[in-house]
Amino acid sequence: MSIQTIVTIGRQFGSAGREIGETLASDLGIKCYDKELLDRAAKDSGLCQELFENHDEKPTNSFLYSLVMDTYSFGYSSATFADMPINQKVFLAQYDSIKKIAEEGPCVLVGRCADYALADFPNVLTVFIHADLQSRIRRIAKRYDLTDAKAKERIVKMDKRRASYYNYYTSKKWGDALSYNLCLDSGVLGIDGCVKLIKRAIAIKEDVEEKKNIYY
Repeated sequence: MSIQTIVTIGRQFGSAGREIGETLASDLGIKCYDKELLDRAAKDSGLCQELFENHDEKPTNSFLYSLVMDTYSFGYSSATFADMPINQKVFLAQYDSIKKIAEEGPCVLVGRCADYALADFPNVLTVFIHADLQSRIRRIAKRYDLTDAKAKERIVKMDKRRASYYNYYTSKKWGDALSYNLCLDSGVLGIDGCVKLIKRAIAIKEDVEEKKNIYY
């Protein structure tokens, strides 16, 4: 299946969003960027990779961020960038790398506000993966060898962190259906079912875009 679409995947912790992204990318013969995005951003920016790992999808002060983004929207000098707090440097470096990756061709991008970074790209399908709490508890407990109570604790913490990060850096709300083109329940559909539906959505989107080009 040859595609032109870039897929961004937001996900609840334990919903198998990463696995869905990787399976989708493998089926389509394109690259999937999850933690790989941190490697790319470190390489592109020249910043230490450990900084990206330590600040990965962690919220920052919204007021400070707004000041930084005001500066960024008008362009910033190397001196301005050098004076920014580390978390702002990390976010902007990822933001730039996401755009560069998207310009290279179709791919799957997991998390890191990729849908926000690519808001001006017409060939993007934004997806959010969620699942019922019990399904996620079972997955996380098994993966990390945790009790159900500990798994639930980790899920609640990670979801809160991801929501705070997303809500700070975008004008949208994490997990809200209005923030995405497609929301899928992996607890009901499973990994393969989610992948099939995303592939179908890609085909429909590209068909619609092709017809627009014909008519206009």
